[in-house]
Amino acid sequence: QVQLEESGGGSVQAGGSLRLSCAASGYTGCMGWFRQAPGKEREEVARIDSLARTRYADVVKGRFTISKDNAKNSLYLQMNSLKPEDTAMYYCAARVWNAGRCFGYGMDYWGKGTTVTVSS
Repeated sequence: QVQLEESGGGSVQAGGSLRLSCAASGYTGCMGWFRQAPGKEREEVARIDSLARTRYADVVKGRFTISKDNAKNSLYLQMNSLKPEDTAMYYCAARVWNAGRCFGYGMDYWGKGTTVTVSS
């Protein structure tokens, strides 16, 4: 079982930056960041596979960067040029089973989330 714990959320003004971190217990394969804003469905923000290939949602391309440190079993999300519409609970997730098929597939494990609030 993979345990995931997010950190780094907080409140920031529009245009600011935050860096989210996710500590993963012994796993750094197919992983991703998702978010859910109040009253909205959860959406995928970014994903990275075991070869460090990445994919982003159109709304964050050019502003967010996903990365991981295999030695530290950690996943990161650098968020720049934040907008009020980026306000949400952000979740770290991992796909362990059939992880070779990373993009476009469901995730198996989820963290509890960290809150990001962007004020205008």
